[in-house]
Amino acid sequence: MLKIENLHTTVGGHEILKGLSLDVPAGEVHAIMGPNGSGKSTLSYTVAGRDGYAASEGAVMLEGTNILGLAPDVRAAKGLFLSFQHPMEIPGVQTMTFIRTALNAQRRARGEAEVSAADFIRLIREKAKLVGLDDAKLKRPFNVGFSGGEKKRMEMLQLAIFEPRFAIMDETDSGLDIDALKMVGDVVNALRGPERGFLIITHYQRLLHYIKPDRVHVLAGGRIVKSGAAGLAAELEKSGYEQFIEAA
Repeated sequence: MLKIENLHTTVGGHEILKGLSLDVPAGEVHAIMGPNGSGKSTLSYTVAGRDGYAASEGAVMLEGTNILGLAPDVRAAKGLFLSFQHPMEIPGVQTMTFIRTALNAQRRARGEAEVSAADFIRLIREKAKLVGLDDAKLKRPFNVGFSGGEKKRMEMLQLAIFEPRFAIMDETDSGLDIDALKMVGDVVNALRGPERGFLIITHYQRLLHYIKPDRVHVLAGGRIVKSGAAGLAAELEKSGYEQFIEAA
C-alpha cells in the first residue's frame, strides 16, 4: 500500500533521510522507533508533503502512485492522513466548520457527494464520544485553549471521521496519560482492516501495548537499520538505541 524507495530528504542544508526504504502492505500496522534526530518526523513530513521537506531522491508510492510531486491536499484526497506530534491551533475557525470543510473538500476531490450539515453533526457527535470530546469543545475555535491531550483527541476525532486509506501517526502518544493512550488504541484498532494501513512513529513501547504492530522498524541515521516482529519493541525498551546509533 505504501512503498518508500531510496528516499533522501535534506532539511536546512543537512541530509536527514539517507536512502530510506520501507514497504507497508495493505491491512498492516507498522511501527517505527528510533532515537531523537534519527529522521522520524522528517519521514512523516516528507511523505505528507510539508513545505520545506521535499525529497531530493527516491519515490513514495501510495497504492501504486508516486505522490512526491503532488500537493499536500491532493495527497490527503488520495487517502493519506498525518496525525501531528504538535497539532496546530486555528483561531477564529470553529472546530466543526473546519473539519466539515476539510472532509467535503476531500470528497469533492474524489468525485464523491458532500456530507450535509445534518449528517455531519450526527457523525461528529458520534465520533466525539468515541474520543472523549464533548459538544462544547466542538463549538470552540479549532484547538484554541485545548490541552495537549485534548489536541491529540482532536487528531483522533479527525482520523475517525476521515477514515483515510493510510494513516501516519507521528508520536501521537507524546504527553498522553493512560486513558488517552487507550483511546488512541481503540480508534486505530476500530479502523484496522484489509483496505487500510498505518505507520506508527514512536519513541516508546507503551502505545504498542494498545496497538499491536505487524512489524517494527528501527530508524537510525536516516535509514531503516533493523526490522522485526512486534517483540522487537520490547527488546528496544531493554537494550535502548545506542547500538543502532553507533552502527548508523
